[in-house]
Amino acid sequence: MIAQRTLKTLTKAVGVGLHSGQRVELTLRPAAPDTGIVFRRVDLPEPVDIPVSAAAVSDTRLASTIANGGAKVHTIEHLMSACAGLGIDNLIVDITAEEVPILDGSAASFVYLIQSAGIELQKVPKRFIRLLKPVEVREGEGRHLKWARLEPYHGYKLSFEIEFDHPAVNATGQRVEFDLGQGQYAREIARARTFGFTRDVEMMRSHGLALGGGLDNAIVMDDVKVLNADGLRYADEFAKHKILDAMGDLYIVGKPLLAAYSAYRSGHALNNQLLRALLAQPESYDVVTFEHDGRAPKGFAQLALAW
Repeated sequence: MIAQRTLKTLTKAVGVGLHSGQRVELTLRPAAPDTGIVFRRVDLPEPVDIPVSAAAVSDTRLASTIANGGAKVHTIEHLMSACAGLGIDNLIVDITAEEVPILDGSAASFVYLIQSAGIELQKVPKRFIRLLKPVEVREGEGRHLKWARLEPYHGYKLSFEIEFDHPAVNATGQRVEFDLGQGQYAREIARARTFGFTRDVEMMRSHGLALGGGLDNAIVMDDVKVLNADGLRYADEFAKHKILDAMGDLYIVGKPLLAAYSAYRSGHALNNQLLRALLAQPESYDVVTFEHDGRAPKGFAQLALAW
């Protein structure tokens, strides 16, 4: 049986929010089968649970934000990506502020936290959303065109193409494909950092954003080059970070997908629109389990390898 997964024990991290610059403590706790992933704002007078779902997404500007009433959690996509990459189904995330800490700007720290806590198999089958027919969303046209698509696939594969007219990005791969059943998420995707331009960082800070951002948690570029002393972690790190983000955004649907995702210049907003379009077409998917490992897509029965 392909079983649901949670943590063996709790694990903690302390950091700052990318946009708020605010100190935040994060505690990842094991959760019972069929709990899903639930963020809990423990800093409020009465703690508020915010279950992750496509409908809970309240804002997609610069990051994915979920809300329950007035309680919000910003920038959940890197932690969600780590959960998707390691197959974590059930998790309680206690958080002491309204933004997940950025840590090193990738999902690597969250992967480390999860693997250090240990992964426990639960005696309940994992439920997958299996695509039965394509679903697509598009925005703009011509040079402003953006799109994202899900298609039937016996596994989980993502391909992403970016288009940045910048010397540092042009020198790298602008299209990446990753198959979760064949590749190693922790090694090939998780270390890809968020990126930005100095001019954008200055503009965002003038609006009270990116207050926690810097060279230690992002790739920063001026008009011609990468400013980080150590350069890039992957030759195609820019495109790989978009895969990382997409995995996190799509996992907000609440179950792992059996689908091929492809996108061109997509982002948090379009990814959430894609999930809502999927859920609005019940005939486009079904929910399946695998009682026998041999019937599951290749690689889904094994626990993710460490680094």
